[in-house]
Amino acid sequence: MAQAPGGPGLVTRSVLAVGAHPDDIELGCGGALAAHRAAGDAVTMLVVTGGQSGPGATAGRRAEAEAAACSLDCLLIWGNLVDCAVNADAATIALVERALEQTRADVVYVHAPDDSHQDHRAVAAATVSAARHIRRVLHYRSPSTTRFEPSVYVDIAAHLDRKLDALSCHRSQVESSAMVDPEVVAASARHFGAQARVRYAEAFVPGRFVWDLAPLPVLPDDLVGAGDYLMTRAAA
Repeated sequence: MAQAPGGPGLVTRSVLAVGAHPDDIELGCGGALAAHRAAGDAVTMLVVTGGQSGPGATAGRRAEAEAAACSLDCLLIWGNLVDCAVNADAATIALVERALEQTRADVVYVHAPDDSHQDHRAVAAATVSAARHIRRVLHYRSPSTTRFEPSVYVDIAAHLDRKLDALSCHRSQVESSAMVDPEVVAASARHFGAQARVRYAEAFVPGRFVWDLAPLPVLPDDLVGAGDYLMTRAAA
């Protein structure tokens, strides 16, 4: 864990958010990632495919995802797998394992496993395998999630605007999909907020969640202030 900028003695976490396609992470846990960054945590987004089969024009999708990551002040890793052809096989598990090793993540966000999109299911399964030694694994909801019974919530009242700003970077999808409509996103956050007894929240199903109250070790300097620059690299 890390000595947070501007906070002597304050320790922070390293967070890895995994999504099958550009905009999946922002939809599912963009507010939580903004909250992590506000707390000084190092945050990395692993986007497994380029979203070539998604709605709208796909030529600028990579640049949109990079702009969204920059908006959230997060690092970005590309998995470079093929959209709609992801399998929960050894190669995909290894892809996530490499990202976990690179980031030294101790908190992982990923798709909920019950989902009608095959890529979401595969990425969830691969991440669960890769993160088998990680103490905090949280599943987020996608528009295609079929069953979702959350019990962990993150208050995003102070971060909803940043989530919406990040989603607006995905212009090719915002203009072509009602699922990314800002009003729908805000309404969902209000719904989960009511469940959590706050104004706006994101909701998660814990695959595993250990509340460790012991003092945290310190992250190496290269993982502190992760959002000071945008790093895009292939994890393969």
